[in-house]
Amino acid sequence: MSPPVVVSTVSELRARLRPWRSGGGGIALVPTMGALHEGHLSLVRKAAEEAEKVVVSIFVNPTQFAPHEDLATYPRDLASDLRKLEGVPVDLVFAPDPAEMYPEGASTVVTVGGPANGLESDARPHFFAGVATVVAKLLIQCAPDVAVFGEKDFQQAAVVRRLVRDLCLPVRIETLATVREPSGLALSSRNAYLSAADRDTAATLHKAMTAAAGSISAGGNPEAALAVARRQMESVGFTIDYLELRDAETLGAYDPSLDRPARLLAAARLSGVRLIDNIPVIKASNRGGTMAAARYT
Repeated sequence: MSPPVVVSTVSELRARLRPWRSGGGGIALVPTMGALHEGHLSLVRKAAEEAEKVVVSIFVNPTQFAPHEDLATYPRDLASDLRKLEGVPVDLVFAPDPAEMYPEGASTVVTVGGPANGLESDARPHFFAGVATVVAKLLIQCAPDVAVFGEKDFQQAAVVRRLVRDLCLPVRIETLATVREPSGLALSSRNAYLSAADRDTAATLHKAMTAAAGSISAGGNPEAALAVARRQMESVGFTIDYLELRDAETLGAYDPSLDRPARLLAAARLSGVRLIDNIPVIKASNRGGTMAAARYT
């Protein structure tokens, strides 16, 4: 495949998209912050299944970083990202700079409640206002028919769905299961910060979560299962921001008396690198005398 066309201004983006809208095949958007890996590329492939034209945005959004976080050192390599995109069906790359996305004097911020409350917002209270604002901008600028997000950022995807619903934006949100390394470690741009030894250790996050989810699915006490997982993670050097069982649809407190799906979500630091992950928890139930199996993605 040939290299995708790159534009860096909203006016260029809209000019390129205008003739595509009359084609009838639809436009899909994949928002990213660059440092692309196979997880991102899987989102692009999914987008190509959903629409005729695919736009990938590459923008490290400053408003979702606190002053003490890694904005200055966040991996950026547009040339490398474009080479990776040559192997997947992309029609256009939107790569603006901060001044294009946040012109001088910009003062409008989108805030979201509901699924944005707790978890990530406890550790990073600034985060979802930054995410909601930049995603709203991208959806307005591109006006896609569908936008594709990864389930690794499960709470973020829930926030985006609420944003789209509450603002009546005419876009469908699709999500794709987390892509993992063979060890189970979720693919992330921040994995590049990990040493080889830490990368092996980091797999304990997913292993501990999977064991806890299995215990809960089999009818075990959730708090006991989570306590075991926390000890396992801390024993290899993790500092835990959160490890919680939540209602998978609302991200509110999980009520085991209700027949609703649950999600186990975690954020933890290893050698200063913050990793997040989540997996579904499927309660085993007696159906026709057989136990339903739990499946983790």
